[in-house]
Amino acid sequence: MLDDVFETAGAAPTFDPALWKTLAELGLTRLTAPETGGGWAEAAVLLAAAGASAAPVPIAENDLLAGWLADSAGLDPAPTDAVRTVAVLGSDGVARHVPWARNADQLVLLWPSGHGWCVGQVTRGDVEFTEGANLAGEPRDRVTVDPATLSGVATPGTIARELHLRGALARALTMTGASARVLDIVVAHTTTRTQFGRPVAAFQAVQHLVADIATHDALGRAATEAAATAVLRHGFDSVTTEFAIAAARSCTGHAAATIVRNAHQAMGAIGFTAEHDLHRFTNRLLSWRGEYGSLRSWDDTLTSAAAVAGGDGLWELISG
Repeated sequence: MLDDVFETAGAAPTFDPALWKTLAELGLTRLTAPETGGGWAEAAVLLAAAGASAAPVPIAENDLLAGWLADSAGLDPAPTDAVRTVAVLGSDGVARHVPWARNADQLVLLWPSGHGWCVGQVTRGDVEFTEGANLAGEPRDRVTVDPATLSGVATPGTIARELHLRGALARALTMTGASARVLDIVVAHTTTRTQFGRPVAAFQAVQHLVADIATHDALGRAATEAAATAVLRHGFDSVTTEFAIAAARSCTGHAAATIVRNAHQAMGAIGFTAEHDLHRFTNRLLSWRGEYGSLRSWDDTLTSAAAVAGGDGLWELISG
C-alpha cells in the first residue's frame, strides 16, 4: 500500500499537498496518536517508505515530534489534515533550521523557562519566517517569535532530551529507506548499462563499489531496527535506548558517506544530472545525517558510554 501511495510523490523537494491529503485520508499523518493505536514499529515502516520515495511531506515532524509533544502537554489536537512541525526556541525566541515551517498550519514550540521547559502552540501567522533549505532543497526555515507573547504549559526537564532522541531515530529510519533506494538505483544501472560489450556490473571495481553500498546499507538498517526495538522494550528514558539510537545514528551517518560516494562513482556523470533520481536521495542522506545531532556528537556519545562501561561492562552494553 505504501509503495502505491508514495509512487505519486512529487519529485520537487517542496511540500506536496496532494500526497499529504492522501496520507491524511489513510490515517497516516498521525499514525502514533493515542486514538490511532500505532507505535514505533508501524512508524518505522512508514518512515522507511517515505525515505525510499523522497516524499516531500513532514511525516515525522507532524506525528512523532510535534504531535507527540502537543499530546504530552495536553494541547488541543489539530485537524486531521493539518500540518504541524516542531521548533525549539532559544532564549531570544529564535529557532533555526526548522523543517517545513513555511508549510505548517501550526507550530508546536518548546522553549526554556525558569527551571524547565514550556510547550505552546501557535499558528503560522503568529511567527516570522526566513526561508532556508538543506542540501536537498527541503525547507529548513528560521522561525522568530517574540518571547513576551509566549504562553505555554510547563513540562518536565526530560522533555527536550526525548524530543532530540525521537528526532534522531526518525531521521535514521528515513535514511534507511533512502539508502536502500540508492542501492536499487545503482544495481539497476550497472546491470543494464554496458561498456566494452558487457554490463558495467561485470567489472570487478564496480562490483566492489556496489558491495560496499550493500554492506553499509545492511549495517545501518540493522542498527536502526535495533534502536526501534529498544524504544519498544525500554522507552526513551533508558540508557539502553540512548545507546542504541546513538549506534543507529553513527552507523547510518558513516554509511551515508560511503553510499553516496560509491553510488556516484558507479553511476558516472548521469548520477549528477538534475534529470536523474540519484541526487534526490544522496543529497537527502547527506542532509539528514546532520539533523538532530551531528555525526560527531553521536560518535562522542558512543565513546563516552564505552568509557563509562569499561572493559568489564562493554560487551553487555553492546549486546544489550
